[in-house]
Amino acid sequence: MRKILLTLTFGILIYSCSSSKVGNNRTKYFDENNVEISKSKFDRIRSTSKLLDIPGDSANHKKLTLREKRGKITNRALLESLLEKETSQELDSTKPIVIIYYPGKDRCNSSGSATKESRKIWFGQLEDGINQVAQTKPIYIYKDNDGLEKYDGVLTWHKDPEGTVERLFFEYHYPCSSFVVISKDGNYISYFGEFGKEYVWEATQLMNK
Repeated sequence: MRKILLTLTFGILIYSCSSSKVGNNRTKYFDENNVEISKSKFDRIRSTSKLLDIPGDSANHKKLTLREKRGKITNRALLESLLEKETSQELDSTKPIVIIYYPGKDRCNSSGSATKESRKIWFGQLEDGINQVAQTKPIYIYKDNDGLEKYDGVLTWHKDPEGTVERLFFEYHYPCSSFVVISKDGNYISYFGEFGKEYVWEATQLMNK
């Protein structure tokens, strides 16, 4: 009888541990305010493309985040100086700084059917539009250059100086690439994840006032 009780107790303990482990490993979903929501609601909101999903605070957490942020940095002159040193080019302190940011290789920016020629056309149009709006050119900054080989002969990318661009504007690894436009006064608009040329032009126009 004692052996049977011991066996049952041991079995219950193993089951409880296993159940706890499975329960703890289930994916949890959170909205942009860090409030837990159901997977169906998470998927429904995400499908609108108004928000992105990013890793949460734990490995099994997924969180929604807004795609656009507006704010102000306190020392544009320092950022300007770091970018000038990294790119070996002088920036006009009266013009907006337009940064296209590559966070490193991910499923989004390593897929697709774009060719070198189509990239040249796309970025050429992007730069023409920025020049028309604010008479300036974008700066291409990367955190990790893995996957940038496809831009050889198309764009010149520069290492994020001291991780400053990431620290100021890009808290998470947002899929594909992102951009930020900083006005002469330090106000900025950042946009996270894959974007169209028109978003950059509009932000540049707003930050050029």
